[in-house]
Amino acid sequence: MDVLASLGDGFVVALTWQNLLLALLGCLLGTIMGALPGLGPSNGVAILIPLAFTLGLGATPALILLTSVYYGAMYGGRISSILLNIPGDEPALMTCLDGYPMAQAGRAGEALALSGIASFVGAFFATWGLVFLAPQLVKVALLFGPAEYFALFTLAFATLGGIASTNQAKAAFAAALGLGLATVGVDGQTGVPRFTFGEVHLYDGIDFLVAIVGLFALSEVLIFLEHRGTDADVTGRKIEVGRIVPSWSLVRSCIPTMGRTTVLGFIAGVLPGAGASLGSFISYSMEKRLVDREGTFGKGDPRGVAAPEAGNNAAAGGALVPMLALGVPGSGTTAVLLAVLLALNITPGPLLFQNNPDVVWGLIAALFIGNFMLLAMNIPMVGLFTRVLLVPPRLLMPVVAMVSFVGIYGISGSSFDLQVMVGFGVLGWVLRKLDVPLVPVILGTLLGNEMEANLRRALTISDGDWSVLVGSPLAITLWVIAVVGFVLPILFGKVLKRRMRMSRDEEGALTD
Repeated sequence: MDVLASLGDGFVVALTWQNLLLALLGCLLGTIMGALPGLGPSNGVAILIPLAFTLGLGATPALILLTSVYYGAMYGGRISSILLNIPGDEPALMTCLDGYPMAQAGRAGEALALSGIASFVGAFFATWGLVFLAPQLVKVALLFGPAEYFALFTLAFATLGGIASTNQAKAAFAAALGLGLATVGVDGQTGVPRFTFGEVHLYDGIDFLVAIVGLFALSEVLIFLEHRGTDADVTGRKIEVGRIVPSWSLVRSCIPTMGRTTVLGFIAGVLPGAGASLGSFISYSMEKRLVDREGTFGKGDPRGVAAPEAGNNAAAGGALVPMLALGVPGSGTTAVLLAVLLALNITPGPLLFQNNPDVVWGLIAALFIGNFMLLAMNIPMVGLFTRVLLVPPRLLMPVVAMVSFVGIYGISGSSFDLQVMVGFGVLGWVLRKLDVPLVPVILGTLLGNEMEANLRRALTISDGDWSVLVGSPLAITLWVIAVVGFVLPILFGKVLKRRMRMSRDEEGALTD
């Protein structure tokens, strides 16, 4: 009952006019970001970080705004999937399989409304899972010492490539690059500057907010500049939505599907490296095997829309559990949110619930409020969100660049940070050209110092004995999971990725 009392205190924090308006703004902007093909939740949150800091928001309001953007982007990803057969982000890939055929059959409005309901169910129950699971995980985390934390951080790096990753070497390279960037600055133990090249601005290290905005937002602008005029233009398409209120019988037939896939998606979100993409794929695949007795999946079956949407939104909520309780992100977007917490001088992990209960419970309460806002917003405002797809990128990208530059300068007041941001933008563009994941770079920059500090602390306690890193059953377990998590994608990643693509291509062919 202490948990429910704490949640009640969180609603007291969240139910202020400022926080309600920020949640509404975050849900609206997030849905728009998610609807635009290619942006997705990670980019959406990264782009709006400068806005949160420029507005001078406190810790709780800033997190409410950005997590609302996160949940809104997960909702919004389905819009372009259903209407254009273009996934807003990778987790929305499976929604194309039945969403687009429903749109072709004149049922786009029903598909959008049903996906909104499924997204609500997945996110709502995942948030309840966060309420009850995160405090229990905190109790386990209190058993961690320096050696166990070093193993835990290694586990985060080993699994962040994801189960569906096809190139762990590139993920490992990205993680090593991030760890290298974390060493820039004054050594916390010896006081000696490292890799600063005489530049005083680098003595405090690289500001990870500058790195995030550069890697995600500016690299997106550079990618657009490279491909301008070559991408498919959707502005000439006529988008018909049709009826937007699904019948009760249609919703009722999808309720068992939503229940099963919510559980699957939440588990996928909590597991390190699994994330919303795997949650969406597993949910769709399992539901197809369970209920597709007439071969209707891939031809416009409403259950094929409900399954991946409930699964990927439940995974989005599940990914917040390890981020808040252990300080280890469960997905790319939660890695960006972790950077925001650190920038606000809030340390995620076991003591977060004890030291900052107003922040964490206010955030969780705001997630519940945001879910209801998104449900109320997504059905009647479907027409507005579909018009977002008609905004030309040539108008959108200058806004992204402006928000990035103005926001970062507003935070730091340093032109040097703007130069660093541009450097990271170019780096992000090059890495994306080489198909190197960006999230491990960010995670290395975020956790590198803590990882180094825990390694040094463990070795100091053991008087230089390296066996301390495997000196407890908990540390050994974490190392085993890390090794398995790194090796599994090498063995099965290509097969899983191929199945995801094949299932989309084959079923897409059936509808043409």
